[in-house]
Amino acid sequence: MIPVTSFAGRRVALFGLGGSGLATAEALVAGGADVVAYDDGEMARVTAAARGIAVENLHDIAWDGVAALVLSPGVPLTHPEPHWTVPLARAAGIEIIGDVELFCRERARHMPEAPFIAVTGTNGKSTTTALVAHLLKVGGLDVQMGGNIGTPVLALKPFEAGRAYVVECSSFQIDLAPSLAPSVGILLNITPDHLDRHGTMANYAAIKERLVAGSGLAVIGVDDDFCRAIAGRRVALGRPLETISVERRLEEGWSWEPHGLTLRVAGPDDAIAVAAHIDLTGIGSLRGAHNAQNAAAAVAAAMATGIDLGVIRAGLARFPGLAHRMEQVGRAGKVLFVNDSKATNADAAEKALCAFDGGIHWIAGGKAKEGGITPLAPLFPRIARAYLIGAASDDFAATLDGRVPYERCGTLEVAVARAAEDAAISKHAEPVVLLSPACASYDQFRNFEVRGDRFRDLVLALPGLEPFAKE
Repeated sequence: MIPVTSFAGRRVALFGLGGSGLATAEALVAGGADVVAYDDGEMARVTAAARGIAVENLHDIAWDGVAALVLSPGVPLTHPEPHWTVPLARAAGIEIIGDVELFCRERARHMPEAPFIAVTGTNGKSTTTALVAHLLKVGGLDVQMGGNIGTPVLALKPFEAGRAYVVECSSFQIDLAPSLAPSVGILLNITPDHLDRHGTMANYAAIKERLVAGSGLAVIGVDDDFCRAIAGRRVALGRPLETISVERRLEEGWSWEPHGLTLRVAGPDDAIAVAAHIDLTGIGSLRGAHNAQNAAAAVAAAMATGIDLGVIRAGLARFPGLAHRMEQVGRAGKVLFVNDSKATNADAAEKALCAFDGGIHWIAGGKAKEGGITPLAPLFPRIARAYLIGAASDDFAATLDGRVPYERCGTLEVAVARAAEDAAISKHAEPVVLLSPACASYDQFRNFEVRGDRFRDLVLALPGLEPFAKE
């Protein structure tokens, strides 16, 4: 863990004792703070007490002796209304912060030169975070990856020379991190999300902007209005910036062009020159425009951290991808099997369908989201056949009727078997069996991970299946 020494000898109140909250409490105690913690859940309180954390109802403490309130990211700061601890802290005039803020303070105190790449965006941040960490590891760095992805940030290894940190940051974490100042800040995109917690799109975008506002280098995707405006403000301030577009060619910055990514920069005489080109052909884990954006951001961060371009190219080719996000499970003959269980709505499924030019044997369904799959109609010609599962089957069948051949399979087990049979006799050059459900999972599975794991198990059990190796 990273001991939090910035509150040594002072009292800190902490609310929220889930995974990140418990790790934060232990890091504060390890750094010498006097921690008093609480959670609304009895089991969380019992677990914390068993780990040596002092647990006390924060309603009952003397707030005038508290230096800070540390909130777990899932605890509302402002919307739909502040958590009950927030007005108590504000009345006492104490700061309200989170685990990423504590990480930033420890880095500033002990090793401010440590490479710190922070990643945010409405979509793609987990893949980008994993890809940045992968490229830095291939480049020979000791990499610690965490935050909103996997390991809580304060559970990472302590600061040491040669150690780099790659941290995924949600809007909730950024909102509690006023001194966030990464060496490289990545903002991929901003689309409506979490408005129940931030109130308006303007508030949500302003919180996202804070990650890049304090960064040494800002890497910003400029394919939406909010991010374009943020990049414009960065330009006006004369701060280091690299922009990314997968929708158009940029005069300066990274553009997605046939077969890969091109970086253009202005030379001493203002002439625009190609500074780098990255070929993504054949990298299955980075299919599609959305993954091209993720790759460009990761490449920019790796280059800024001093990784050689040749090493980066080799690292991209070896990137295994993340589970349940366009995860290539294996191949049986010419048939490719892809697990995109994370696609829980039509917008996410659209990205997967766009990644293949046809021959798609699409497994879809579950607990439908508002709007169903009607927005995907322009992509229906790419679908050879659909295999419908779960509660959405009737609604999806009505949308597909007369436009896409389909079967009501009911269960994932039946759908995988039928899709594999049909794909095996397809005349397409590379037929794909794609689980990209465009639905939540909880009609049949506890979460999308369980659904994706089941798909993977079913595929791996198919005769003649050659699994893709994972690093």
